[in-house]
Amino acid sequence: SSVGVVGRICGEFYSALPRLGDVSATESFIDSSEVVVVGFFEGGDSFGYKEFVTAASELNDVPAALCHEKEAWPHFNITSDTISIFRKADLHREDLLLSKAQALDVDGLTRFFSINELRYVTEYNQVTAVGLFKSKVKTHLLLLANRGSRDFDDLKDKMVALAPAYSGKVGDGLHASERSIRTLMPPSDGPPRSCLQFLFVLVDGTVKSNAHSLGYFGLKPNQLPRVAIYNQDLDRSWLLPPGEITPERLREFCDSFLQGELQKQTEEEKKPNSKTEL
Repeated sequence: SSVGVVGRICGEFYSALPRLGDVSATESFIDSSEVVVVGFFEGGDSFGYKEFVTAASELNDVPAALCHEKEAWPHFNITSDTISIFRKADLHREDLLLSKAQALDVDGLTRFFSINELRYVTEYNQVTAVGLFKSKVKTHLLLLANRGSRDFDDLKDKMVALAPAYSGKVGDGLHASERSIRTLMPPSDGPPRSCLQFLFVLVDGTVKSNAHSLGYFGLKPNQLPRVAIYNQDLDRSWLLPPGEITPERLREFCDSFLQGELQKQTEEEKKPNSKTEL
């Protein structure tokens, strides 16, 4: 039965999941990767525990751990069983409070992880789009490129190298990479503690479902690679002029937006009539 399968997976996988015994261990785990998942559960009989362990076993590139030690919970503003995703790309923590979940299954948890798995460079698809547009960071730097092309991997590497420098700046002037994401707890509905800047997004032009995204910028696959900035609040976009895509040009493009130079342009590459998800 499905219950039996979950039980067997739970029994086998429980010992493989790191168990975080105190605040220090939990902080170190959160700091260890750009995206991590922590299940704060009182015990193995808690609602959602088996589903969490099963879904976590299917995560390929996202570290997951358990924290049963309730003495550590107050440091993270956890008051009841909670599944938390910590990510550095936008200095955000996404909580799923089990007490408010009317129903929970493995597929739902897997989708929750996929939606909120935003990285320094997030590959755009119909699932990650939900997380991208939910983020408090409303400005995206997009690399539109064809997977398999000669320069695809090199361009992606350039984005990955540059992204942390534009993930945000905290209020005291330290760059986000110099301040642990754990300091952004608890999440709140108010203004974020930091002035966040860019989410870096990769759009694969060879994926048919991404044709709409390319069309938004007036592009076709044979015109790639290109780089663009999109601001969700302004509903405006800018294309980096054609030419070699170098780290220096990427920095200048980002900085020109942060300094307001792009916004002052009177002519735009394209301006839709209404806000549209990419």
